[in-house]
Amino acid sequence: MKSVHRLRLVIIFLSIALLVSTMLNWFLFIQGKEYYLQLNETRLDPLGLEHYPSENRQNITDHGKTSVVFFGDSRVAYWPAPPNLPQFQFINRGIGAQTSAQTVQRFDYHVKPLAPQIIIVQICINDLKTIPLFPTRKETIIAKCKENIQNIVTQSIDIGAIVILTTLFPIGKVPIERKLFWSSDVAKSIDEVNGYIYSLQSPNVIIFDTYSILADKGVAQDKVAQDLLHLNRMGYDALNRELGHILTNIKYR
Repeated sequence: MKSVHRLRLVIIFLSIALLVSTMLNWFLFIQGKEYYLQLNETRLDPLGLEHYPSENRQNITDHGKTSVVFFGDSRVAYWPAPPNLPQFQFINRGIGAQTSAQTVQRFDYHVKPLAPQIIIVQICINDLKTIPLFPTRKETIIAKCKENIQNIVTQSIDIGAIVILTTLFPIGKVPIERKLFWSSDVAKSIDEVNGYIYSLQSPNVIIFDTYSILADKGVAQDKVAQDLLHLNRMGYDALNRELGHILTNIKYR
């Protein structure tokens, strides 16, 4: 009788192990497929120039409204337009997974033709998240972030736009599958780049402190974090409340 009971326990244990293994393999397959597709899509269009249809790359500004362009990576791509601001026209030009180098090189293609009056910028997390993979290149990666931020600010001012330069969002809690490829240097580099962003404040550059809205003890609050790098709707709602105040208080020359 005891041997039958043990056999049942072994069968149950093996069944659970098989189920867990199957689920883990499926998860790894989905993750691998996602990265594989992303890699090959980038090879076909390294800067993402074809991401937006050609008819959406022209000046589509409603001349009765103030035009605002969101520009950057996936954090921008997911950023919904603030509600209840009918005097503004919002255009999103975010592309997921892009580094600051990719973003800055498509400014002339995706932003300049729109002739926006205001440009909201959020970039660099995709640069800084690679530091654990390339620790010897840490200083170079941070320096290129600063250079590319400055480049976008300069290009924006050159076309007559006011820049709302957002500080980098805080990262969320590191999930177990990324712990081997992560380090505290990412958070430290975010702090360094955010410090540089503050140094760019000027009459044409407004610094939007998103970090203090979203962070709690150095990481994104659970209630606003969708995952390690991205926000949920509550996070964007919190940002949009402050963004609405910033936009309505801009003094145009």
